[in-house]
Amino acid sequence: MLLNSEQKTLEIIKLTPYMSKTIDLIDEFVEKSTNKKSAWIIVFDEIYRILNEAKIFVDDYLKERKIKGEIKDEKQALKSIAGNSFSLALQYIFLQNKIAGNIRNDIFITSKKSDVPCFNEISLIKVDGETQKPDCDIIIYSLDKNNLLKKCFILSLKTSLRERAGQTYKWKLLMEIASSNNAIKQKYNISYNPKNVPLIGFATVNFYNEINNPQHRGMFKFFDKSFIAKNIDADFISKMSQLPQYVNEVL
Repeated sequence: MLLNSEQKTLEIIKLTPYMSKTIDLIDEFVEKSTNKKSAWIIVFDEIYRILNEAKIFVDDYLKERKIKGEIKDEKQALKSIAGNSFSLALQYIFLQNKIAGNIRNDIFITSKKSDVPCFNEISLIKVDGETQKPDCDIIIYSLDKNNLLKKCFILSLKTSLRERAGQTYKWKLLMEIASSNNAIKQKYNISYNPKNVPLIGFATVNFYNEINNPQHRGMFKFFDKSFIAKNIDADFISKMSQLPQYVNEVL
């Protein structure tokens, strides 16, 4: 069962113009399956295919906006929509899994840091008085019986590993340095004292087939969990369909 705020998030995603075809394709995949509950998990691995199939409709949407004078650069707008579509598709499928009973009722997902109690406390690291923040696109978290933050999983989303891919694992390394007693922490006057240290994850749709690059593969080892929204098997990254089980276990 969803909270009112979660139901509102679902409605907003459904009403987002460039998401209409993506949502239709997600729902269509589940409706064609005999076991709807399992299908909502499996469809996580179809995000790459679905976003690609929806692209032609997104292109038409952007052409209409350009004709109306609402945008100037279709290519730049498409890059923005690609990232947003990945995030919104993930949130939509996650919430549908919660409705289906695949995810615990006390686990929540958001793209808004302000929704998470005490998020600044667990995410801000001070380096000689200056603050460092994580690369944070999605936050999955659980609450205790007093509605206080219990555990948190910060997830960085990337459609491509070419841009900003290294930022997330560098912050993860900084967090590990800040969470232990060591000479580097003292040298750079690093301060970080959260009640709950968050888990840090990474997810990609790998549009450009970059995950087999040795440098990128090595990057995945720094995260608590890495996912790919594609129906492929690899020993260094998990399928996105493993997300429900993972968050149920660790949060």
